[in-house]
Amino acid sequence: MRSAFNRRRFAVALLVVGIAAGGSIGIAAAQSGGDSRATLADAVQATAKYHQLDVAKGDEYGLFVDKNNVACIAMDNMPEMGAMGIHYVKGALVGDGAIDASTPEAVVYEPEANGRLRLVALEYVVLQSDWDAKHASPPTLFGQAFNFTPSGNRYGLPPFYSLHAWIWKHNPSGMFSMWNPEVSCPAG
Repeated sequence: MRSAFNRRRFAVALLVVGIAAGGSIGIAAAQSGGDSRATLADAVQATAKYHQLDVAKGDEYGLFVDKNNVACIAMDNMPEMGAMGIHYVKGALVGDGAIDASTPEAVVYEPEANGRLRLVALEYVVLQSDWDAKHASPPTLFGQAFNFTPSGNRYGLPPFYSLHAWIWKHNPSGMFSMWNPEVSCPAG
C-alpha cells in the first residue's frame, strides 16, 4: 500500500512543458522503447478532456502532495523560476515502467484567482528502477531527454525520470522546462 502511495506521489511531483494553447504541434517522439511516431498533437488530443478536472478524477488521477503535504509545487527559494502547479497523478501509470505520450502519469493544473484549476501541462514519470530494468538508456519523448531526480527529494520518492510538457500554457523557459515563470502558487 505504501509503495503504491509513493508511486502516486512520485508521478505528481513532475511537470513542466510550455506551448501556447491551440498552437500547431508536430514534434516527433524519440522514445526509448516506445512509439516513435507519437507527437505532441497526439498528447493534446488525448488529454484535452482533462480541462475538466472531474474527468481527470474519473480517470483515476488523484491529488499529489509532497512529503510536507504541499500540493502546489513551486520554487520557493527562487520565485523568479516560477512553479509547476498542482499535480494530479495516476499511480498505476507511474508504476507500469512505460511511457506513452497519450497517457501522461500526471496532469498539472494552475490555481486561478477565482479558485478554479486550469490545465497547463502534462508530466511523464517513470521510476528509475522500473525503466532501467528494461532499457539501456534513460527515457526520451518528443525528442527530449527526461530529467533525473535522485532519492532524498522533496516528494519522498525513490529515484525517477520525468518530463514536463507545457502544452496548455506557454512557458517562456521552454516547452519542456521543469518550472514555468508564468505559473504561481497562492501564498499560504
